[in-house]
Amino acid sequence: MKHLKFLSAMALIAAVFACNDDDDVVVPPPPQPVVDTVLRGSLIASDTLTSDRTWILKGYVYVTNGLTLTIQPGTRIVSDITEKGALIVERGAKIIAEGTATQPIVFTSGKPSGQRAPGDWGGVVILGRARTNRSSTPIIEGGIDRPYGGTDDADNSGVMRYVRIEYAGIAAFANSEINSLTLGGVGSGTTIEYIQTSYANDDAYEFFGGKVNAKYLVAAYTADDDFDFDFGYTGKLQYGVALRDPAFVDAGDAGNGIESDNDNPPTTATPYTRAVISNFTWVGPNGATGTAANHNYANRFRRNTRFVVRNSILMGYQKGGFSIEQDNTGTDYKTDLSVFAQNLVHAVVDPYRASSATTITGAEMKTKAEANGCITYASANDINLENPFSLTAPNFLPKAGSPALTGAVYNGDLDAFFTQGTYRGAFGTTNWLTGWTRFFTNGQ
Repeated sequence: MKHLKFLSAMALIAAVFACNDDDDVVVPPPPQPVVDTVLRGSLIASDTLTSDRTWILKGYVYVTNGLTLTIQPGTRIVSDITEKGALIVERGAKIIAEGTATQPIVFTSGKPSGQRAPGDWGGVVILGRARTNRSSTPIIEGGIDRPYGGTDDADNSGVMRYVRIEYAGIAAFANSEINSLTLGGVGSGTTIEYIQTSYANDDAYEFFGGKVNAKYLVAAYTADDDFDFDFGYTGKLQYGVALRDPAFVDAGDAGNGIESDNDNPPTTATPYTRAVISNFTWVGPNGATGTAANHNYANRFRRNTRFVVRNSILMGYQKGGFSIEQDNTGTDYKTDLSVFAQNLVHAVVDPYRASSATTITGAEMKTKAEANGCITYASANDINLENPFSLTAPNFLPKAGSPALTGAVYNGDLDAFFTQGTYRGAFGTTNWLTGWTRFFTNGQ
């Protein structure tokens, strides 16, 4: 395997000395141009990606056990056009990618604006040593062939903060894709905050087991699922947004705000997949002209999964809002092993949906949800957000008098990790998207 190479932009230090009877005069060399740098293969020492150039991922690039890759604020990382890239942080390695609200770190397509497309490159993959519910060490999908998981739920894979990931998601082979951000067995010692994915060709975020917590997550224009949970993920998430492009969806599958499974085929392997979520806003196409057929559900819980969703907004999804599939999933909701409470719920069809195989009906789901503080709406406009359906200039803040401004409750599973407030959904009166996010038309 070829090693990761960094093409130096530092000129050789030289000086020309001219002498006279009085002083030595030092003439500095002319400034040297900064060149783009190609990354490939495996990192062989800890290193830093600086913001003074563009870094090009050529094929799969690995940060290996014991090493740390640091990325400066404002750094731009793109994929090679012909040999599609991906960045993989292996078990025992760390990524320190700390952008700022004014200098986000950007991973994107290597094509020029106007020619970019979903699936132009792989994505970012982080693998840790936290528990999964697999009976043997799992291997991450996407043709990466690296192990993940272990016994250390507090494992630390580093920091990602103020990072954008655009046009990612390629399939190495059928049903084995790379997502915009893939987290396999990542532990709670890892920091994931202020991340935006855009035009993911598969999922925006997929969590394979692990216990990593995260705040301030944006999934814009995803093909498949905005947030996908599998194999015993038990972390906590607060402040998230999903915005669907009506014209863009996975034609071979379906697009959901959440898709959550314990495993497939479903078993009772432990730990059960049970994400604990508060203050999310899921915005579907809402029947817009040209909406593609495979836009699906805001929250899809199936295959023995458990869940907690509270203080959130589900609006505009085509086929359903809160959806339950499979007997054990329905039973666990009925017996309060799963929680759906204090949410504002709307869908174009079936705000509450149960498949014919479950032990609960849609009507029973609605009754239980409303008894737990949920409110159901016939129109998305009744939730009264500023401009949630705009693709290029969305505003998810509640208007004056919006039911989203009040009604949040923090108890039970919502522990000290969760910042408390009065509002439901991802926003109160402060727009935390300002400065670092980008909303745009497909291809730009």
